[in-house]
Amino acid sequence: MSDSLVRAGARALPAGLDAIGPLGFGCWRLTTSQTSQAQALIETALDLGMNLVDTADVYGLDYGGSGFGGNEEVLGKVLAVAPHLRDRMVLATKGGIMPPIPYDSSDGYLRSAVDASLQRLGVDVIDLYQIHRPDLFAHPVQVADTLGSLVSDGKIRAVGISNHTPAQHDALASHLEVPLATSQPEYSPAFLGPMRDGTFDLCMRDGVVPLAWSPLGGGRLMSGDGVQSALIATLDELAEREGVDRAALCYAFVLAHPSAPVALLGTQNPDRLRSATDALNVHLDRADLYRIVQDSEAVPLP
Repeated sequence: MSDSLVRAGARALPAGLDAIGPLGFGCWRLTTSQTSQAQALIETALDLGMNLVDTADVYGLDYGGSGFGGNEEVLGKVLAVAPHLRDRMVLATKGGIMPPIPYDSSDGYLRSAVDASLQRLGVDVIDLYQIHRPDLFAHPVQVADTLGSLVSDGKIRAVGISNHTPAQHDALASHLEVPLATSQPEYSPAFLGPMRDGTFDLCMRDGVVPLAWSPLGGGRLMSGDGVQSALIATLDELAEREGVDRAALCYAFVLAHPSAPVALLGTQNPDRLRSATDALNVHLDRADLYRIVQDSEAVPLP
């Protein structure tokens, strides 16, 4: 049997940050009003090695949240009652979306957004600050200058991007005086865009860590809705062979790319967090991975 390509080790980050596990905890759905419930989820994730905790100021507008900034406030309340958890995590948040504009990466807005995130989270510094979506009317020189200044001011430690095209990534990175730490694209067996469009290639060129959001295709890979039936059949066949559930097999696929992505988990169920770690022991070789790719795209590879 060929060696497994699933990368289960830690991912290194710049700026003196701790290395992060191959699975991370995403807070898009962390909308509970029960601080104890949120704390239990975060503690479970940390105990399982999911030390990247990723949120955003705009989280709270979906999934029954309390509004803009709501999920940062939930996390801030957890850190207020359990401050020891702060040292166990690499705390990441995002900014640059301001409904209804919708995007603003101007100097004044980003500075105010960082200050507001710091206040909601109740922390002195954000480990990883990411531009959530690119502002098409902000010059990358200005965005880079603002991010560099925020690092110099000690408000953020490292910078990243989210939902940027490869050209937008390259333009911003070329002006940054600090290394770009992360790029956060959508990626799953049902959505292979970053593999095809150059996103992962740039990450490998520059040593940028990809943070893959929606590794279960927004739930489509679990429901089967809008997904090739052959892909579901292949995922289930491989999952049965490996003795894991379909979700763990999907996470393993994400971890197998040579850019070493981190799979961001959005589940609010502690048991699903635990079962997700089964992905780290899944064996996938090139034959397995290319089967998934061909069944996802429904086109034979040349």
